[in-house]
Amino acid sequence: MSLQPLTSLYRYAVEPIAPFTWFGTKVSTLDLVAVFRLCIALRQMRENLHDKHQRTTGENRLTLVEERSFVRDACAMLTIVFGGEAIIGPLLGIVPSFVFSGVSPGLYIAAQAIIEYIPVLPSVSLSTELPLSIVDGFTRAVLLCSLIPPPVITHASPVIASSPWALLLSSLVTANGGFFITNMFSFMDPTPLKVTTPDELKPYGWTTTDIWSAPFITGLYALLTHAQPFWAELHSVISTALGGTGSKVGPMDPESARALCALILVVLFSTRTAKNFGLIWKKSVVEKIKIQ
Repeated sequence: MSLQPLTSLYRYAVEPIAPFTWFGTKVSTLDLVAVFRLCIALRQMRENLHDKHQRTTGENRLTLVEERSFVRDACAMLTIVFGGEAIIGPLLGIVPSFVFSGVSPGLYIAAQAIIEYIPVLPSVSLSTELPLSIVDGFTRAVLLCSLIPPPVITHASPVIASSPWALLLSSLVTANGGFFITNMFSFMDPTPLKVTTPDELKPYGWTTTDIWSAPFITGLYALLTHAQPFWAELHSVISTALGGTGSKVGPMDPESARALCALILVVLFSTRTAKNFGLIWKKSVVEKIKIQ
């Protein structure tokens, strides 16, 4: 299958657009899509948690609902976006992006202000989330393939620049650290902030698609593009094991590798959505009934 249409779409989607270019800032169409997608999803999540709290009984029902604050919601959103970067940056000696540029944080805050003024948002359903899984796959591929690897593989320290573990750890923490912090302090709940066990540390929390797909996709991208010497050698070993001639395997074009990773993420996120809404389970039950 040719990846050329996807690579061409990516080139168009990541091109800086007006009016942002008028002020010397590089904001693309894909950036805007990712920003508004996250802001809408977080508002839907807050509303669902509020409704769930209203339906609870027992001691949990006695916990007072705190009046929502735009500042609290903005802090939660910025923590989700930049929390992982804030954790891994100092460990690698890399200055987080939000420290030297306020464009991205300002864009997220402005988008949230716009979303908050929308009277009613569509409820979360299979018909809305399944198409958005495609969007999530393409926006997440940019993060895992284009934004996270460069600071590691171009690091001033040769040890870090050539370390596959540093690359995978950076992907894991950057993509998931923000959600870990917000879940730990209950930022999204309608009640006052409290420390609680994050979903990632609960039984089978590690099986969440977002958690393991981050290092998996970054590793796959590094393998295909030979981002580090380790991945080039591993690619040759895999090729030989699969019946290759044993000659040195060449790297894939970075844009094509990113497009392939995006397709894989689309499949993963679509499968997750179908499972969360019971589509896969219902289908299996129907087939079982037909067989009986």
